[in-house]
Amino acid sequence: VAVLQKVADMAGWTAARPANKPEGWGRGLAYARYKNTGAYCAVVVELVVEEKVKPHKLWTAVDLGHVVDADGAINQIEGGALQAASWALCESAQLSPHGIASNDWDNYPILKFSDMPAVEVHCMPAQDQPSLGAGECSSGPTCAAIANAIHDALGVRVRAMPFTPEQVLHAASQAQVSSSNP
Repeated sequence: VAVLQKVADMAGWTAARPANKPEGWGRGLAYARYKNTGAYCAVVVELVVEEKVKPHKLWTAVDLGHVVDADGAINQIEGGALQAASWALCESAQLSPHGIASNDWDNYPILKFSDMPAVEVHCMPAQDQPSLGAGECSSGPTCAAIANAIHDALGVRVRAMPFTPEQVLHAASQAQVSSSNP
């Protein structure tokens, strides 16, 4: 509960949808406990869906228990969230009739530096608790928060990653077909 409340406070989350946001703007929230025994992590994502999904800001609150190196833990959480954003938005093996075509970094799609969102991380004070480890606790909730933000922006659930323009259009067309055929 504490990480959910903290991340909502960090992101300025209110029950009312913020005014004056552009068309295609959305925000999403997700939460997980890493492997059901590790760190608690809550993430809010703010993004805009235009020609592609563009994340603008990620807020992350984590309960890692006792934190030995706060700077290192924050770097781990931030890096995991950015890597997860890349997975969610563009990473996938490119296949050709001859096998995997994306066998080097020139041919493998990743989120570019120019597309990276700002990230804010808060570690909950829990020095009297055992260490839970930072590890990859931000990966799952970041992907889920992006999916939830896309739904907030468009009213469409995109259920297959990466959330490329093609996947978003496919999900939107499937939703249209479903709504026209009750």
